[in-house]
Amino acid sequence: MLMKIPTVIHPSSVIEAGAKIGEGVRIGPFCHVSADAVIGDRVELVSHVSVMGATMIGASTKVYPMATLGGPPQNTKHKGGRTTLVIGENCTIREGVTMHLGTDSSRGETVIGDNGNFLAYAHIAHDCIVGKNATFANQATLGGHCEIGDNVYIGGLTAVHQFVRVGDNAFLGGCSAIVGDVIPYAIAVGNRASLRGLNIIGLKRAGLPRSEIHTLRKAYRTIFDRSRTVGENIEFAKAEFVSSPTAMKIIDFIASRGKRHYAVPSLKAGDGDDFDDED
Repeated sequence: MLMKIPTVIHPSSVIEAGAKIGEGVRIGPFCHVSADAVIGDRVELVSHVSVMGATMIGASTKVYPMATLGGPPQNTKHKGGRTTLVIGENCTIREGVTMHLGTDSSRGETVIGDNGNFLAYAHIAHDCIVGKNATFANQATLGGHCEIGDNVYIGGLTAVHQFVRVGDNAFLGGCSAIVGDVIPYAIAVGNRASLRGLNIIGLKRAGLPRSEIHTLRKAYRTIFDRSRTVGENIEFAKAEFVSSPTAMKIIDFIASRGKRHYAVPSLKAGDGDDFDDED
């Protein structure tokens, strides 16, 4: 018979009546947990953590001092209705991180996937969706309504404009301003960032076969061939790469574009592979 892990709450912390606290939770000194919060099993709030509003924290997530989770959205359209923040399991949320609730005039929830790593002072605004295995370096920032795919890395001091979409396995370089959608598997860098090729290192780490990486490289060049319009290129790519799920992920991402334009290769980037490191 398995022994239950006791929940430990420091006497200086305030847990409002109605808050749901799981098994094996550790809440250190000077934390505050709202009445509408749900704290999953084995979560640790190290100290000085504020969990506000209808915030749900998944099992085995660790939150460091001065993080504020579930603050009201910084959106004047929000009228105070009940909205939520849902944080996945096994996340690391470092010092000073802020994540806000959704707005009652939009999606109504902010969602963070499992296994995220959010370094000091990162910010996730209202109504964002962040996929699994995300890494936000120090002070990486999302505006409202952003959609971030799985396995995305956002460099330190990088800001992502509201409504921007970032595809799976993309890499956003540090100190960048991301104002347009970034296709899956790409590297985007710069003030008003442009694409700098494919995230080859990330693709290798993800175990993508060399043959599929070569196919992606060819698809990338086809899509951004400057001798034709992007619309024409997409039609060419649909026919040529229909058997490649990874290439089709990029094609479908562009075809289902959101409210923002999408980032394209810089004119200075040649064929767009200047950041690739493939042999």
